[in-house]
Amino acid sequence: MELRVFDERLTIITERLVLRPFHLDDTAQVKVVIKAGAHPTTLPPGAPGHPSGIGRWLAHGVHELWRSGQGIHLAMRAHDGIVGSISLFRAQWAAGIAEVGYGVHPAHRRRGYATEAVRGLTDWLLGEDVLRRIELRANSDNIASLRVAEKGGFVREGLLRGGGFEDDGPHDLVVFGRLRGDDRTAAEGRRLEGERLVLRPFARGDAFDVLEAVRDDPEMRRWLTWTAGYTLEQAIEWCTRLSHPAGPGNGGSFAIEPREGGRLAGAIGVQREDQERGDAEVGYWIAPWARRRGYAAEAVRMLTAHLLRSGLQRVHMLVATGNHASRAVARRAGFVEEGILRQALPVPDGRADAVLFGVLKGEIS
Repeated sequence: MELRVFDERLTIITERLVLRPFHLDDTAQVKVVIKAGAHPTTLPPGAPGHPSGIGRWLAHGVHELWRSGQGIHLAMRAHDGIVGSISLFRAQWAAGIAEVGYGVHPAHRRRGYATEAVRGLTDWLLGEDVLRRIELRANSDNIASLRVAEKGGFVREGLLRGGGFEDDGPHDLVVFGRLRGDDRTAAEGRRLEGERLVLRPFARGDAFDVLEAVRDDPEMRRWLTWTAGYTLEQAIEWCTRLSHPAGPGNGGSFAIEPREGGRLAGAIGVQREDQERGDAEVGYWIAPWARRRGYAAEAVRMLTAHLLRSGLQRVHMLVATGNHASRAVARRAGFVEEGILRQALPVPDGRADAVLFGVLKGEIS
C-alpha cells in the first residue's frame, strides 16, 4: 500500500466551490443525481446506478481509492449543493506524480465549475509540494474538456492514438501535464488593477475565449484584418508567445479580465512605442459578450495612465473614421481628437481613413 500524504478530511475551498470527501449527509443529493440519470458524468467511477446502493457507497465504496493510497474522490460542492466531483488517482507519491479527472452535472455546466475545481485541486497539490507533476487526459474531440485543461494551467504534451474507449468505440486522447512552477513566467509582474478590471498577461488557457471572441463576430471581421480564418492554433500562439513583450519597454498585450471573475473580456496592448520620442500607440478589442459595459474606456485609460507614469510623454490611438463606437471610447478615456490621417489603417476590404486621438502627460491620471 502506498503512503497517504493527506487524510480523508481533505478540504479545499475555491472562490465558489468546496472540494471535500463524500459523506453520509450527501445521501439525499446523491439520490437526486442517480434518479435523474446524471450519475455517470457527475459522480466518481464506481458510483451506484440505483438508490439502494447509495448508503454502502457513501460509507465505503467512494473511500476505497483513498484507503488504497492511490488518490481520493472529492465532491464538488457549490452554494446550491453538489454540482460534480473531482478525483486524484494513479498517484505515485514517491515519484510525486498523479492524474486528475472530474465530472460536472449537466445542469451545472458552462459555469466554469470544472476549471475552478481542477485549478483549485492542482494549485493545492503543487503549491503544498505534495506532487511535482499532475496529468490530465481528454478525448481529442471533447472541446469542453480540452478547454478546461488549457484554462486550468495544463500544457498539451502529446496524443495517445486510440488511447480512450467510449460506448461509440476508441478515441484519441490528448495528454496534458502541469508541473510545479509552470505558472512562474517572466511576465507575471505585468499586471494592472483598476476599479472593475484587471489587465494581466495572456495565458494558454485564454486561447479558447480568444478564438470564440474573434470567430464569426461581424464587428471584429469588419475592422481587424487578421480575423479571417482564425484558428485555435493561432490563438494559442498569440496567448503563449505573440502577446508577450519581445524586448525592453512597454510592448506586448494584456488580457482584459473583470475583477469579479468570469470570461476574458478582451485585449489591449501597445502596438508601437518610440522611447526616443516618448510616444506610444495603443489598441484594443472587446469580446462580444463583454460589450456595452464601459470596459473598453476603462482599460484604455488604465493602460494609458500606466504608460505616462512609466516616462512616456504622449499616447495616441488611430481609429477608423467609420468606427463610431471606438471613437466614443477614445473620448471617454480622455483622448483629444487631433485630425484625420488619410488611408492610415488597413481593414479587411482595403484601407480606411483614421481619426488620430492623443493624450499628453498630465492630462489624465
